[in-house]
Amino acid sequence: MGKLVALTLLGASLALIGERLLNFRERVIKSIEPQNCHLIEGLENGSEDIDILPSGLAFISTGLKYPGMPNFAPDKPGRIFLMDLNEQNPKAQALEISDGFDQESLNPHGISTFIDKDNTVYLYVVNHPNMDSTVEVFKFEEQRHSLIHLKTIKHELLKSVNDIVVLGPEQFYATRDHYFTTYFLVLLEMILDLHWTSVLFYSPKEVKVVAQGFGSANGITVSLDQKYVYVADVTAKNIHIMKKHDHWDLTPVKVIQLGTLVDNLTVDPATGDILAGCHPNPMKLLIYNPKDPPGSESAFLQNPGPPAQGWHLPNGLGPTVSMTN
Repeated sequence: MGKLVALTLLGASLALIGERLLNFRERVIKSIEPQNCHLIEGLENGSEDIDILPSGLAFISTGLKYPGMPNFAPDKPGRIFLMDLNEQNPKAQALEISDGFDQESLNPHGISTFIDKDNTVYLYVVNHPNMDSTVEVFKFEEQRHSLIHLKTIKHELLKSVNDIVVLGPEQFYATRDHYFTTYFLVLLEMILDLHWTSVLFYSPKEVKVVAQGFGSANGITVSLDQKYVYVADVTAKNIHIMKKHDHWDLTPVKVIQLGTLVDNLTVDPATGDILAGCHPNPMKLLIYNPKDPPGSESAFLQNPGPPAQGWHLPNGLGPTVSMTN
């Protein structure tokens, strides 16, 4: 009887793993060469996140070292680059960091900016020194094109942080994309689809979980009116629209299925539409082959607001979605 139970459990486990692996199978897409695009010098080893100021200045994080992900410059620390998108041929410039910050420890992930009433720009950077998670706060010195390190934020709830969106001075939402740090356990966590990752709120006075139940909470951003928070669940291949309440709590409004691994999100400052960076080939990400690299695609979600505003799809399932490979 014991053997039968063991075999039944083994069969059920293998079926579950098989079903999850099917979710990671490659989706065949037509390769499209982007027009009017060129490789930016200094960013040849890839970049993780970008945040663009209203002035057109863009901050870019590079050099992320992450469990299971390819690393094209393992012996170099991460950097923050600056680009002026107003220029006809913008170039990336690595920003120097002053005031005693150990640049060798920089392993930057998601980034977000905040501009105060005096138009001072602050850059918040998710950092993984020694695979820990901190949020580094910098003041941007535009004249010197440098960053002044102001503070390191650590908290027991800020573990495995992926991305961040800042809404006020030292007030931000952050996504926790996994619990484990070793590659095998992270992969197992993704395969088992445990839905135990979350969104956190941080302020100097309060730190709390404000939304949970994601397969792997990844990119996060906020609507132009700051009434809604958008969260990408990368392994579930969808985007969650969450309503922001007093005291920073979030409640679910809608889930938009995209059928592709959804990574970073940004909101068009003119229209409020969502732009998402996506991965159509999950297995190629996990088993990287430089001769056959994974593809990428972007998703454009028009009018992603709440149902009361009206959505464009005839079946009412969500906003108008278009994909570009």
